[in-house]
Amino acid sequence: MLTDAGIAAEAFVTDGAGSATAQAREAMRRGCDTILACGGDGTVHEVLQSLVGSDVALGVIPLGTANALAADLGLTASPAKVVRTLLDAVPARVSVGRIHFHDKDGNPGARYFTVAAGVGADALLMSRLDARLKRRLGYVLYLIEAFRIWATHSFPLFEAALPANGNGFGDGKGRVVEVSQLLVVRVRSFGGVLRYLAPGASLRNGNLSMLAFKTRSRFRYMLFLLAVIAGRHTFAREVELVESPSVECRARRGCNEPLFVEADGEVLGSMPVRIEVVPHSLNLLIPRGAQP
Repeated sequence: MLTDAGIAAEAFVTDGAGSATAQAREAMRRGCDTILACGGDGTVHEVLQSLVGSDVALGVIPLGTANALAADLGLTASPAKVVRTLLDAVPARVSVGRIHFHDKDGNPGARYFTVAAGVGADALLMSRLDARLKRRLGYVLYLIEAFRIWATHSFPLFEAALPANGNGFGDGKGRVVEVSQLLVVRVRSFGGVLRYLAPGASLRNGNLSMLAFKTRSRFRYMLFLLAVIAGRHTFAREVELVESPSVECRARRGCNEPLFVEADGEVLGSMPVRIEVVPHSLNLLIPRGAQP
C-alpha cells in the first residue's frame, strides 16, 4: 500500500527487547524521514527512544495488546485502514515525558514515554504480566492480575515531591506528600474502559498530569476504578489530580518493600525517580481531525 502511494518503504522485524530501538536508529542513519511502529505501546516505546529530538516522524500502526497511543490518535481501525489514514496525516511537534530511574542493579537510567509512567501498583501489575499469557489472553490478563494485586498488595506509601512552581498538592509552593501510587498521564484518552482517566492530560500539555493516590485503602481504589469505568470519577483528598512540570519520588525512611517503576507499560526498575516534560521533542504523525 505504501509502495502504491509512491513511498519507498522497508520492513524490519523485531527479534527481542531493544531491537526496535536499534532498528529505528539504523533507519534514521539510512535517511528515512518517517518510521511506522507496528505493534503495541511497548514497540512504540522502543522506537521512541531513537526519535526524540530528531526531525524524523513517528507513525503508529496498532498491532499490540495495549494500543493506548493509537487510541488517543483515533487509530482504532484495521491496520490497512490505519495506513491509509496515516498517508494523509500531518507531522506535528508534541511534548513527551522523560523518566529518570534506577535499574535492577542500581544503575541510573532514563527513558522517554508518550502514554504514561507510574510508580507503585500499576508498575507491579506490569511486572507480573507473563509474555506468553499476554499473547494468549490479551487484555483479560491485565484484569486478572489487577484483581490479584488489589486483593493482596499492601499498597506501601512513598514520598512524592513537587517543585516550587508545581500547581498541585495545595499551595503551589512545593510540597512532599506520601502516596501509594503516582500515575503520570500524557494521553487524553486510553481507549477501552479507562478512556479519559486524567482530565487535561495531552501530548500538547507542557505540564505532567498526575493521579496521586494518597491512600492505602483497597475500598477507595475500587471505588475510583468503578467510577472511571462509569465515566463519573472525581478527585478529592484521597485521589488528587495534579499538574506540574516535574515530580520526584523516593522511598520512605525504613521502607524495605520494593516499589517498581514503569513507562508505557515497560517495567524499568525502582526509585528514586524523577519525571519531567521534554517540550516539543517528537515529530508525531497526527491524523486529520484527531485531537491527542
